[in-house]
Amino acid sequence: MLEGMVRRTKTKQNQVILGDSIKSMEAMPEGSVDMVFADPPYNLQLEGDLIRPNNTKVDGVDHAWDQFDGFAAYDDFTRDWTTAVRRVLKPNGALWVIGTYHNIFRVGATLQDQGFWILNDVVWRKTNPMPNFRGRRFTNAHETLIWCSRDKNSKHRFNYDAMKNLNEDLQMRSDWLFPLCTGAERLKVNGRKAHPTQKPEALLHRIILASTEVDDVVLDPFFGSGTTGAVAKKLGRRYIGIEKDPAYVKLARSRLAKVRRPKDLTLMETRGKRDEPRIPFGWLVERGILTPGDVLYDNRRRHSAKVRADGSLVTADFRGSIHQVGAYVQKAPACNGWQFWYAEVKGTLVPIDVFRQKLRAQLH
Repeated sequence: MLEGMVRRTKTKQNQVILGDSIKSMEAMPEGSVDMVFADPPYNLQLEGDLIRPNNTKVDGVDHAWDQFDGFAAYDDFTRDWTTAVRRVLKPNGALWVIGTYHNIFRVGATLQDQGFWILNDVVWRKTNPMPNFRGRRFTNAHETLIWCSRDKNSKHRFNYDAMKNLNEDLQMRSDWLFPLCTGAERLKVNGRKAHPTQKPEALLHRIILASTEVDDVVLDPFFGSGTTGAVAKKLGRRYIGIEKDPAYVKLARSRLAKVRRPKDLTLMETRGKRDEPRIPFGWLVERGILTPGDVLYDNRRRHSAKVRADGSLVTADFRGSIHQVGAYVQKAPACNGWQFWYAEVKGTLVPIDVFRQKLRAQLH
């Protein structure tokens, strides 16, 4: 092999790789990952211990993996790992990065320089943030997530309907309220936190559900305690974790061994209306679900139209599609005919969209 070349082999999925994240990603096949969640070192630039008012030390992030020789070194590191991520992402893949004010703005600029296309920044508001013990700044009560596609022309996946369902049929906003990882979910070793920045599973549940489908491959190049893999497995996705600390790898593997992949993967699907096959109204006529001459009504029987053999509707003075005729009788600029028109079945008005859904189920 020529000097400097990287030997790339097919990467086994549902595994935790012990090694350097950048080198490990360089060894992976190009375009092999659907989504990446990255929780890189924050470069907190801490100076001395952080002490509570009762003189106890805060168990914060003071590990060697979070220490860099200045901003330039951190920028070089960020450039290297984002370059590796962009190569392994599929053309329509997406990247989520989480950080704090210490690093997220520098990461964001690097992402744009690398050709990523930022879709949203999302604020994770913490219900139980750590107080500012020194009283010299506002309490840091949030972290920022950047969601971006591989490039401007990527057709990224966004499970819009799944996000609305999580939010009681309201559009999901970009400010998310979650508590810190506490209680039974917080992994501990000898009574102490096993990992200082363990993320709550609820946060990863929303991210993975928003951007992936069942059996998609989710990569976390800074795997830590394995939260990304645990949630991916619970949702019927496949995962690849990369972590250079042997203790964290052991912790994550033990955690993942206890997680069971769901038996009924249909419950994990996040298909929305845009993913469903298109069903023309004429198909209902062709298959005898509706017949020429049937009368359709609006839900208050104020308007009516007859079904024609070619799948169009006709009134006394207008003919067109279910949408065009619905708009015409209402004197409206547009109309969703599937929701506007009803058919009478045994004296009860039934939305024609019910017939469409039944036909769609038969065609699956």
